[in-house]
Amino acid sequence: MSNPDSSADSSNFALGRLRALLDESSPEGEQRLPSERVLAAQIGIGRRAVRRALEVLEAEGRIWRHQGKGTFVGPRPVHTPTSLEELSKRTHPLEVMDVRLEIEPALARLAAMRATNGDIERLLRLAEKTALSSDADGRELWDSALHRTIAEAAGNSLLLAIFDMVDRIRQDTAWRLLRERARSGERQQIYIEQHRRVIAAIAQREAHAAEHAMREHLELVREGLLKVMTSPMPDQVDRQTAEQPVTANTKKEIRHGT
Repeated sequence: MSNPDSSADSSNFALGRLRALLDESSPEGEQRLPSERVLAAQIGIGRRAVRRALEVLEAEGRIWRHQGKGTFVGPRPVHTPTSLEELSKRTHPLEVMDVRLEIEPALARLAAMRATNGDIERLLRLAEKTALSSDADGRELWDSALHRTIAEAAGNSLLLAIFDMVDRIRQDTAWRLLRERARSGERQQIYIEQHRRVIAAIAQREAHAAEHAMREHLELVREGLLKVMTSPMPDQVDRQTAEQPVTANTKKEIRHGT
């Protein structure tokens, strides 16, 4: 008698039996199938044929397998990372800016409708602290506090939780250095004026103006980040300059500052 595993039809037979098993299963809740050994015994066929049939069902999206945990009915769940450290590794600054542009203008609009007088006083103090900061650490500290106070003033706990998650991702050291590179003296002064416009709109209860001012501010921040992300680092520029041959034309350009 021939071994069932060597039969050309054995895998098809196993596939048919497994399809019937899946059709009979309840769609509710996460279901784990028996092991290959148990399935092979139930069907009365070799494990190799069962394994091949399971591969077909996985390719069709009817089951999914997790090494060390087993085989489950249905399509593989979308992986949703919950660790902030993992999220930081999977994303990048421009994605973070995309999220900020979606939620922070809305937070500014809500703040214009819901901020208390105390909230507005805090915003004015934080804006002044941000304007007076002369070092990178201070600018990061007060700028973050200003934006978070706007989020708090919006009065929506879920949006505030999302804001906090994004803000913690932004604290990555490499990202902070990138943002500091994007802050030229002139650009920093524009940021300060934009902060003041956002706060003025909130204080005057002009929801649309607050939303527009925040969006304008974040778009400029994003533009600055994009510029430094697509530009060579200063040491790379120096290296490239050093590698260039010094010609008569080069000397002339240096003398004329071009």
